[in-house]
Amino acid sequence: MKILLTMMLFLITTSAFSAGWNYKNNRIAISADGNNQPDELHFWPRADPDDWGATPVSLAIIAKLRMHNKLVHYSYNNFMNSDEHTSAINEMDIGVQGAIEQWNFNPDKFFDVSADYQNALAHLASVISVSTKDDPLYFVHMGPAEFFYRAVQKVIAQGNSDSLSHVYVLSHSGYNDNHLRRGDPKFDKKPVPASEKHHTLKEAISLSDNRINYRKIKDQNAEWDVNLLWNSKQDWSVWKWMKDHKDPSVAWIYQRMKRHPDNKADFSDAGMVYYLLLGDENGSPQKLKQFIGEGIMQK
Repeated sequence: MKILLTMMLFLITTSAFSAGWNYKNNRIAISADGNNQPDELHFWPRADPDDWGATPVSLAIIAKLRMHNKLVHYSYNNFMNSDEHTSAINEMDIGVQGAIEQWNFNPDKFFDVSADYQNALAHLASVISVSTKDDPLYFVHMGPAEFFYRAVQKVIAQGNSDSLSHVYVLSHSGYNDNHLRRGDPKFDKKPVPASEKHHTLKEAISLSDNRINYRKIKDQNAEWDVNLLWNSKQDWSVWKWMKDHKDPSVAWIYQRMKRHPDNKADFSDAGMVYYLLLGDENGSPQKLKQFIGEGIMQK
């Protein structure tokens, strides 16, 4: 019976892997914003804090599936030109370091862009550059596009343009695709020279001569119904199952979610990871509860 159950679980898991955008156990890179240190040159000084919760949830999904080795890059605080965290709590780093410790991720794959920009950029460019038809890279786009644009630029400068044909960028957000931290006169506090203007995701794809593959799934916010998707606004009732979960790491996720300064249960970017690995762009609090089950690292 135990062997039969193991075989059934393997078949279900294998099927799930192949469902999201033809994903077949390939390499994954993720880049998120979440910067909490104020950016004094932009009308919105801080990033959307949804990633403070979305990052732990996303890493929990990967860990639950034992796919640690498929995550080849995770960068965060990726607002370009924003300062390193000195006077504000680095909420993203707390979430990342907690996930590394609790779920045994390789710390060498994680980069705080605001603190280690050059290494973060070089690493993302390196994992893009080795992409081939047989070894594609799926990039989960959780922040503005400028950091990714610069990585694409670096790949091209290094003579590895062909690798870009095997990069698959997954998005759900018009904000992430189009937001400019520099160069949007509606939000710049001071005029920005053309040479310092940031770039959209469309411009990154154009830079690659349209080699890069792109898919945008439905917006993973469902503020109109707390039982759908990944944003129930200030209604925490659908997530209370996490608060006292017998797996302390699940309760820790809840604590990270509660750090949202507006008390919003919003971690919409995690819906992209759920879609990619489980083939379902209609995740929900109840589905995540069933998926986590007894715990993240429980057998």
